[in-house]
Amino acid sequence: MQGKLRKQTFIYTILFFVLSMSAMIVYAKEKVITVADLTQDQVEYGNAEADTAEETGASQLLFTQTGYGDRLHIPLAASIKAENITMENHYMERELWVYIESPEDDFYETQALAGSTAKIESGTCEYYNGRQLLKFKLRDVYECSNMLKENYLYITFSKPREIYEKIVVIDPGGGGEEELAAGGINLDIARLLKEKLDDTDIKVYYTRMDAGNPAASERIGIANAVRADMFISIQVNADEENSARYGTETVYSGDYFIPGFGGVELADLLEREVVTHISGRANGLIEATEADTVIVDALVPAAMLKTGYITNPQEAALLAREDYRERIAEGIYQAIVKAYEQQEE
Repeated sequence: MQGKLRKQTFIYTILFFVLSMSAMIVYAKEKVITVADLTQDQVEYGNAEADTAEETGASQLLFTQTGYGDRLHIPLAASIKAENITMENHYMERELWVYIESPEDDFYETQALAGSTAKIESGTCEYYNGRQLLKFKLRDVYECSNMLKENYLYITFSKPREIYEKIVVIDPGGGGEEELAAGGINLDIARLLKEKLDDTDIKVYYTRMDAGNPAASERIGIANAVRADMFISIQVNADEENSARYGTETVYSGDYFIPGFGGVELADLLEREVVTHISGRANGLIEATEADTVIVDALVPAAMLKTGYITNPQEAALLAREDYRERIAEGIYQAIVKAYEQQEE
């Protein structure tokens, strides 16, 4: 009896081992890559690796579309694992960057990419420091999901609205020389706001998170492209002729209107919530003119929050304080939350 029991135990052990190994092999073949989610809010303009085309001699990628469905299929050398791949979605430039750690610098000179290229304008390959960089110029703003299977990286391109129910675009105004003049106030408020929004179910796109200075058309263009629920630009104000002027005011886009919630409703929420949180002075709402290019071409509810006058010594001193910027960020956050509550009513 004991011998029979030992035999059954041995058989079950072997069977369990075989099934476990089979599952591990299937999993390894279909492993979903955990990519470094370095979207535009984390990728700095002027990155040393961003301007390597001349130095490394970027070459055009080869494509074939024969019988491969609607995904992009990127062949990989046999030694490439999930941990050797990093993806960056540069959505402001409509580009996807795929980094591959590989000793083979000429791999993509002969290996063609397969699948659908309907959402890709072009692709190039650069090689430096043991890494290949595949750059894809996209036709629109897409979210890019991926899977690694049998030495292929499969990428699917989806419109943001196909994935996310709530979408907001935050625009830290200024940049470049303006950023230095404003002391980084706009950007710092946006970073404080990001910490709050990261803990929500809202997908947020940022027009910049460094000293870059996108054009006004690019800033509002991202909001229009992703069909955002709202676009909020954060700006400091100035009046060189009247240093006594102070207070918060909000500019709204009056050209775009939807019943129940549009630019004026968004601006009203921003003005009230921010002024309440900073215990400041409300200068009121102002309808945008042609000069307010960052929001005048909005196809979504859009508002520009002007947090205070840096030409006023007292208000400039307040804006320089981190706790004051934190309260501004909290006011913007609460305005966004209440905006969604209004839309759901």
